[in-house]
Amino acid sequence: MTLFEVISRPIVTEKGVIKKDTERTLCFEVKHEATKTQIKQAVEKIFKVKVEEVRTVINEGKLRRRGKFAGYGSNWKKAYVKLKKDQKVPEYSEVV
Repeated sequence: MTLFEVISRPIVTEKGVIKKDTERTLCFEVKHEATKTQIKQAVEKIFKVKVEEVRTVINEGKLRRRGKFAGYGSNWKKAYVKLKKDQKVPEYSEVV
């Protein structure tokens, strides 16, 4: 898995934007097999910043119903990446 395959997409929600502005923490959806070390290396290379810590959580798929049919969505992994104090927090639109 290459560094660009580790991060699926940034999570831009109200909670994620508040964490980014106040705590210098970026939020990403990552591949389920990705380790914290791989996530750290990917963020440092793509955004050109230094990472202090990485926290991950696996979100369970939600129950979805369509009439009498029911099923579960896929499980997915989220990573919270905290940047070091002297690092500028990047905007997602700045990355090429």
